[in-house]
Amino acid sequence: MNTKELVLEALSQAKQNRTAVSGEELAKKCQVSRAAIWKAVDSLRKEGFTIQGTTNGGYILEENNDIVSPALFYSYIKNNYPANDTHDASHKDLHNIKVECFKEIDSTNLYAKKLLAATPRLDKTVIIAEHQTAGRGRLGRTFYSPAKTGIYLSAIYSPANPITNPAKITAFSAVAVCRAIKKLYGIETKIKWINDIFYNDKKICGILTEGFTNFETSLIESAIIGIGINIEENNEAFPEDVKKIAGAIFSKSTDTHITRCELAAEVSVQLYKILEEPSESVFEEYKQLSFLLGKTLTVYPVIGDEKSSYKAKAIDIDENACLVVE
Repeated sequence: MNTKELVLEALSQAKQNRTAVSGEELAKKCQVSRAAIWKAVDSLRKEGFTIQGTTNGGYILEENNDIVSPALFYSYIKNNYPANDTHDASHKDLHNIKVECFKEIDSTNLYAKKLLAATPRLDKTVIIAEHQTAGRGRLGRTFYSPAKTGIYLSAIYSPANPITNPAKITAFSAVAVCRAIKKLYGIETKIKWINDIFYNDKKICGILTEGFTNFETSLIESAIIGIGINIEENNEAFPEDVKKIAGAIFSKSTDTHITRCELAAEVSVQLYKILEEPSESVFEEYKQLSFLLGKTLTVYPVIGDEKSSYKAKAIDIDENACLVVE
């Protein structure tokens, strides 16, 4: 990391402890001059970070810095998942997550595909955007990704063995998002099979999993897990048909100091952790979070074909993430 990133990381860590960091401390930590620290702080301020200078020469990163950056992403993981945690050895691997952040991008999934085209196996790589101009959902639908009110990320997963059940990855990812939201916001969300997260009967998150196939072997070597989360209500940004179902984690009047970068980091952590967990326990958790089981649904054997549809009762979700109906 460069001096600016090191300064931001140090200020972020100090913010959680509600302490200021002096220019002298920062200079020692970054092994640069005080003048270099001042330039780094000035550069961060120009990027939009609110950094207060105290009377005794210390710096404080204000609470309202809702900006997405690699330094803040890594700082969150280091503070909350220390690599030397003797109770959980997996924390060390979490520090190896690679991340790229964008103010705006066409689609994080499309960018992830470009990365995999250049390097077919890229495990633990996350692309985060504050705004997407061409976000996509399942079945080619548009996924609206307005700026400043949500977070949009794609996580690349390249396991040692080929992927045989992409639907399982989607289901596990849904549970990971629910875990992250509960940990940071303390709220219970529910899953609509197979890939939508709901809160207060409104959709707040969609997940699109895409496979990256080796043409020589015809095997899926990597998965791209696209996750879009509505954090703050902004119905003005959605078309009329989307407004009816779109919700958010909290309204504009809610008092919260959790940043979008913190949520993106927590989702990434929970995602990579859950993909290594035993399937049986995760599917049990998935079923507990589902709000479709026991309900009567309309089943479409052929998508969009009303004539072939029929009513059925959702009775289970099997080990392949398939919905079982009667």
